[in-house]
Amino acid sequence: MVSNKTGPTLVSFSKFCTTVNSEKRVKEAIVLNDLFREVTGFEPVLWGDSIVGYGRYHYRYKTGREGDFLATGFAPRKAKLSVYIMPGYTDFSEILSRLGKHTTGRSCLYINKLSDVDIKVLGELIVAGIADLNRHWPVEPT
Repeated sequence: MVSNKTGPTLVSFSKFCTTVNSEKRVKEAIVLNDLFREVTGFEPVLWGDSIVGYGRYHYRYKTGREGDFLATGFAPRKAKLSVYIMPGYTDFSEILSRLGKHTTGRSCLYINKLSDVDIKVLGELIVAGIADLNRHWPVEPT
């Protein structure tokens, strides 16, 4: 089995916040942590050095590749906030149309600043993403 480059660490969320270079991003990370904990019921786990994850799942592809990864989470990057909705099987366009200013990648949502989006709609999206992921790969708590 090939292991993922990014894995869970023992670094606490509060310790992680001391490494975030922008006071604005720290404040946004605290708001996001509260939101993710509320809507998922999971505790934060730092994956790698910059992704705050909630829940985890084990995947096994037809190719034989398998591993564990965070179920959902975020990273307070310098340029944008990255929100991870894994692994992106479903079209969430209806929810995204109500979210506010954002861009998307394959399994990521990019937000310039948290005030650009409706936080309640973001919570709805996180819940929908976890439910979709759980239909494909069982999600476990962290």
